[in-house]
Amino acid sequence: MITAPTGQPLQTGAARPPRPRRTGGVLRGLLLAVMGLLSLFPLYVMFATSFKVQTQIFTPNARFFSREFWLFTPTLENYRSVLVDGNFVRYLTNSLTVGVVSTVLTLLLSVLAAYALARFQFMGRGVISWTSLLLRTVPLVVLVVPVFGIWQSWGLNDTLPGLILLYTAVNIPFAIWVLYGFIAQVPQELEEASAVDGASPFRTFFAVVLPLIRPGLAAAGIFVFRVAWNEFILALVLTNRFTRTMPVEIAANITDVGVEWGRVMAMGVLIAIPPLLFTLLAARQLIAGLTAGAVKG
Repeated sequence: MITAPTGQPLQTGAARPPRPRRTGGVLRGLLLAVMGLLSLFPLYVMFATSFKVQTQIFTPNARFFSREFWLFTPTLENYRSVLVDGNFVRYLTNSLTVGVVSTVLTLLLSVLAAYALARFQFMGRGVISWTSLLLRTVPLVVLVVPVFGIWQSWGLNDTLPGLILLYTAVNIPFAIWVLYGFIAQVPQELEEASAVDGASPFRTFFAVVLPLIRPGLAAAGIFVFRVAWNEFILALVLTNRFTRTMPVEIAANITDVGVEWGRVMAMGVLIAIPPLLFTLLAARQLIAGLTAGAVKG
């Protein structure tokens, strides 16, 4: 046996690794599960309420711990009323048109502006950068009166192009700053190597820069689409019964005799599907962009 200078025996074998503390992991998992259930509970209430008739919704016995709250006879009457009796397809088409077109325009203009701010030095560059950021802090409700007057004089009131133009202008400042950070992280050596190979600036931008900033495009696209999809106050003022979007149509179920909660929840479930699908698609592109690399052939 080998002894140390102090007389204590030395262990020549490999020491056993400490056992992992599983208690902390279990508690963390339980805490995350509880938080997840609490976050999903409002969605369950919306989904379950959409299958109830008005009498089931307002029954005095339907408390959280009561049997009537969890066990009820589902009905499709609310969905039939929304899809058949109303103009749901028209308003859904309006929302999709405004959301998709404004998102595409915002990303197209923002990525060009962000690239110019990140790669070129010109007079007023700092002023433009900070001004675009400050514009994003302006509450949308402040824009209602001036935008209504301007849109009325330009003939854009009660039109989908007017709403698309407004949402594009509102979302561009935030999208510029999101994409600016991603473009600034792209090494300029890649663009210089592409230029040496004979690529034009436009080809370099679309073939080298854009593939590398796909995570930024996905993140900005998710935010822009959700703002255009969920915005209410501007759409309420700038649309009529033919051009209104889904948030405005949902508010139409609040009448002077009460709220038609069954229709409101059914419409809430239906309009939650498109942004959910868009988010899943953009998240896939986000993950693909994060795992992609740049290889110069």
